[in-house]
Amino acid sequence: MGAVDSTGEVRDGVRETRGGGPRLRFAPSPTGYLHVGSARAALYNWLVARREGGRLVLRIEDTDAARGREEWVEGILDVLSWLGLDWDEGPYRQSTRTERYREVAEQLFRSGAAYYCDCTREAVDERAKAAGRPPGYDRWCRTRGLGPGPDRALRFAVPLEGETTVADRIRGEVTFSNAQLDDFALLRSNGAPLFLLCNVVDDADEAITDVVRGEDHLPNTPKYQLLWEAIGARPLPRFAHLPMLVNERRQKLSKRRDPVRVEDYRAEGYLPEAMCNYLALLGWGPENDQEVLELDELVAQFSLERVNHAPAFFDPVKLRHFNGVWIRRLDPATFRARCEPFLRAAPWPADAFDAAAFTRLAPAVQERVGTLSEVVGMVSFLFEEPLQMEEAAWAKLARAPETPAILVAARASYADVAWEAEPLHAATAAIADAAGLKLRQAQAPIRLAVTGRLVGPPLFDALEALGRARALERLDRAIERAATA
Repeated sequence: MGAVDSTGEVRDGVRETRGGGPRLRFAPSPTGYLHVGSARAALYNWLVARREGGRLVLRIEDTDAARGREEWVEGILDVLSWLGLDWDEGPYRQSTRTERYREVAEQLFRSGAAYYCDCTREAVDERAKAAGRPPGYDRWCRTRGLGPGPDRALRFAVPLEGETTVADRIRGEVTFSNAQLDDFALLRSNGAPLFLLCNVVDDADEAITDVVRGEDHLPNTPKYQLLWEAIGARPLPRFAHLPMLVNERRQKLSKRRDPVRVEDYRAEGYLPEAMCNYLALLGWGPENDQEVLELDELVAQFSLERVNHAPAFFDPVKLRHFNGVWIRRLDPATFRARCEPFLRAAPWPADAFDAAAFTRLAPAVQERVGTLSEVVGMVSFLFEEPLQMEEAAWAKLARAPETPAILVAARASYADVAWEAEPLHAATAAIADAAGLKLRQAQAPIRLAVTGRLVGPPLFDALEALGRARALERLDRAIERAATA
């Protein structure tokens, strides 16, 4: 029943040739957006394949037609490409291989490794309740000798005695008692193939040598091994089950509760370099404890043997820190290019954007943002008219007795000063000294008047980028407004 012949040619529509290195696979189900845990699994598989001269197979496990959507398939492919994780084969689609799964299921039935079952869920639950045992299938139909027919599922006959040991590259040997494993279903009562059958048949047909996936799959792995042996596939892949990702309360990350969608981080302006770098460190660390690593450095240093089996804390705050580090590593031209999609989507009119003004201010902004989406708020004062004011901040500052005088002095001084950051700084420092204020105290009303916000790029870089005429015009409006406060 094996799917790979003696020459290594993979059959059943999988046309690639098996090379000398390991063959790994990333096999997402398109039932939602890409989870950060799935992205980490894809990254680890990619790193092993690239480090060890192997091949990465992309397989879309799309047999659940009721929950899957084609746009989610496209989203998965797009995010993988964004992360820089290419694949060597695929994407293969399980939905095109239903007859292959049924063929293997029929062979398992004929060999006695599987049997048909007509039990309903209600009947199984009633028997469990009557016997006073936990819910679960009780092998009721194992010896009834049923053949295929309407409303009959096909179940695998798990050995009743002995143990199955999983040799895991991260956890060592993990042993399961066969008596504790249920006779799991291979085909639903409507003939649809189920996850484990599809998973094992695909891995055999695609000659997968290494299965690297989340630890939530570990309980399925003894069933995988028994099914693998029953279909006659050889040799068994090597397994590595990755540590669970948890939140700050040490709870497993939840799509409903935690920020886990990679697409959301991309939309917020996280860099793929930062995302890959951070995900790689969730459970693994290099020997030299270096934290900021490019993809080629990760490839050079990564090994599954250094992956820790303890749960890994996915910390959005630390991810944002990594993103800021990577933003500051960009050269100026690349930073501006990465900002373009966010600037194009900004609320100001398209013709209001001044590329030259943004270029002048970009270096100061680059040093201060944690995500690219924050750039819009940092530079919006350059392009929006009328200026959008933080009203709560203005109401507070307008009541300060020194505010009108500071604004008037700035208007007078800025009319003649050389329009560059350094002279503007000196002029403002002189205004602060004359008023008996610290520089930051004098800056606050000026910043609010010309940018509309109390937080942003350095005031003097902002003034230089805005230009004298617009800055003086905004100071005039602020002076008039302060006089009536």
